[in-house]
Amino acid sequence: MATLSSRNPYSVGRLFGNLNVRLKLMVLHNLFFLVLTCAAYFSLIPLFEKLVADARAREITIVRQAPAGGQGQRLNQVKLSPQSYAEAVARAKLTLFLVLGSIYVLAVLLLESAIMPLYVYRPLRRMLEADAATQAGDRERELIPSEEILGDEIGHIMRSRNKTIAALRRQEEELASALRRLEEQDRLVSLGMLSASVAHELNTPLAVLNGSIEKLIETTRDPHTLDRLARMQRVTQRLRRISESLVDFAKTRNQQMEPLAVRPLVDEAWGLVAIDEKSSGVEFFNQVRPEDHVIGNSDRLVQVFVNLLRNALNAIESSPGRIDVGSRHQQRAGQEWITITVEDNGPGIDADILPEIFDAFVTTRLDARGTGLGLTVAEGIITQHGGTIAASNRADGGACLEVSLPAGRG
Repeated sequence: MATLSSRNPYSVGRLFGNLNVRLKLMVLHNLFFLVLTCAAYFSLIPLFEKLVADARAREITIVRQAPAGGQGQRLNQVKLSPQSYAEAVARAKLTLFLVLGSIYVLAVLLLESAIMPLYVYRPLRRMLEADAATQAGDRERELIPSEEILGDEIGHIMRSRNKTIAALRRQEEELASALRRLEEQDRLVSLGMLSASVAHELNTPLAVLNGSIEKLIETTRDPHTLDRLARMQRVTQRLRRISESLVDFAKTRNQQMEPLAVRPLVDEAWGLVAIDEKSSGVEFFNQVRPEDHVIGNSDRLVQVFVNLLRNALNAIESSPGRIDVGSRHQQRAGQEWITITVEDNGPGIDADILPEIFDAFVTTRLDARGTGLGLTVAEGIITQHGGTIAASNRADGGACLEVSLPAGRG
């Protein structure tokens, strides 16, 4: 059955219910103390009046019954004044009124200035502030610190709210992580289809090129020419392996994963990149420590470093150019990782492009020097190795690419 306050929005109950908690409590405890004061006043005054009336009646009886002469004569000479009794009752009423009124005022002041603000108003205000922070997305202030939570019912509500918010944030993070994985998988599938198509188109001309190089090797005896042809043959074979590796984006293939020294992989990658004429004006420093090893596939990781070094080389616009490759150890969740950094002294990565640098076809050089797929392929390979890759700009200019892989033992 609906209550009167729910049927009539202007009823006393509904209007009282719409008041803030502080106003509700002020009305209630003022009403309580007022009723208590009135009850005490109107209970004690009649009792006092009765006592005074009884005392007056006894005195009158004593005076009337006193014997004549002597002490009795003196009692008969006492004039009883009704006004004195009335004044005594009035003083008693005033005194009781002042005492009860003072107690009432002090009790209200104590409640409103100390007890209620400390144990009711402040916790409620703290919850409202935390709710406002939650709605505004301010995660630093949406949880109520445990030292501010008391052990009463309001404290239980606070703790329950904190647990609910924490659980909600965990679910949001898990959902966001799942969405990122789905997006990554979808992107890799799309890239795999494109890679398979590109690999198919490359295989035929690479086979023809490799056959032509082999025939030239058979028909020449010049050592310098043979050296250049052997280098061209190695590059062609590398291209064929890269073409085969592109198919890995479209289908799963077993790859040999083993501990690898990082420094030789970087040197090999630079040897392939250094074919570019632009490399003659760039200083290259491989500062990777010889003892640093990672778990991976050598061909795939060389492909990663080729892409990173080629991007760094293309980014350098003025001489003298410089590319530095270094390494460092890191601990993540109790596991040892190796982070390899590739840094250049170019202009850096545009701030608009930086957040999407690993997306396909994101490049400022959609020409002969770049198609926007190099970093996307590199990220896919590193992800398949269980590692991470990140891009940033250096404080003193230039770009920095960081590859982190699980450490291996040499």
